[in-house]
Amino acid sequence: MRLHHVQVACPRGGEDAARRFYGEGLGLTEVDKPAELAGRGGVWFRSVDAAGAVTAELHIGVEAPFAPARKAHPAFLLADEATLEQVVRRLERLGYVVDRSEWSTFPGYRRVHTGDAHGNRVELLV
Repeated sequence: MRLHHVQVACPRGGEDAARRFYGEGLGLTEVDKPAELAGRGGVWFRSVDAAGAVTAELHIGVEAPFAPARKAHPAFLLADEATLEQVVRRLERLGYVVDRSEWSTFPGYRRVHTGDAHGNRVELLV
């Protein structure tokens, strides 16, 4: 078994704000939703490795009424601390708050938490 994707929610009309956080901030690539699903709103993102294999996929669906996920969250594993710091700096430049208080609380990893444009919790770790 492998994980295919993780889905988080956004409010109706929240796709552009999601694009700013996940695309511009995290550096994920937006991918087209299948035609059968496109009418529901939302936006999908993907990360691929140097060989073109998908390494992460995130689907953002529209939910009404919307409530951000403050505990449940996707956790993105980055290549190294330099890459993590680069992403953190980019997020902070875009105005997102990055919480470093959990930096060394997960044995074997270094991690930070942030919130996406809609308040959903997101973890970044190496």
